[in-house]
Amino acid sequence: MAQAGAGRRYVRAFVSGFFVAVPVTVTVLDRFAYVARVEGASMQPSLNPEGNVTGSDVVLLNRWSVRNYQVRRGDIVSVLSPKNPQQKIIKRVIALEGDFIKTLGYKNRYLKVPDGHFWIEGDHHGHSLDSNSFGPVSLGLVHGRASHIIWPPNRWQRIEPSIPPERMPLLNWHADATEDEEKD
Repeated sequence: MAQAGAGRRYVRAFVSGFFVAVPVTVTVLDRFAYVARVEGASMQPSLNPEGNVTGSDVVLLNRWSVRNYQVRRGDIVSVLSPKNPQQKIIKRVIALEGDFIKTLGYKNRYLKVPDGHFWIEGDHHGHSLDSNSFGPVSLGLVHGRASHIIWPPNRWQRIEPSIPPERMPLLNWHADATEDEEKD
């Protein structure tokens, strides 16, 4: 009889713990961070440098850092694909709103990134479906910023923002306007 009472207490404790743990876990994953596997060659050599030979990189995506749609040039971000909203893609931020850039095959050779948008590209040009295919991306589609590679263990590292020098924006309209106002 005592064993039955202990069993019930165990089940009751498990169920109550479950009902606390699930909402907490969902909140953490929704607001703070989650992990994602990076598939494909579009971000080589930064991510998946050896292709799928050793498996895909797994990254920590920080959702908290993009909660106000604040991204920086050089960040690697996860966004909902403008072509397929059921798919998330991971790319590098090349330009922000107001930046003038030279595109790599987009319909306009030079482009000013519109307000509320940014320009993303894969590191492995020619193997990436990115802004050069679909144009500037709405900031509202950003889902998270890749902050660390967490798998495989030999690749554990923090991901620092960087842009290849040849892909830097040509001009930032907003920054130039701010500098002009400060000079007055």
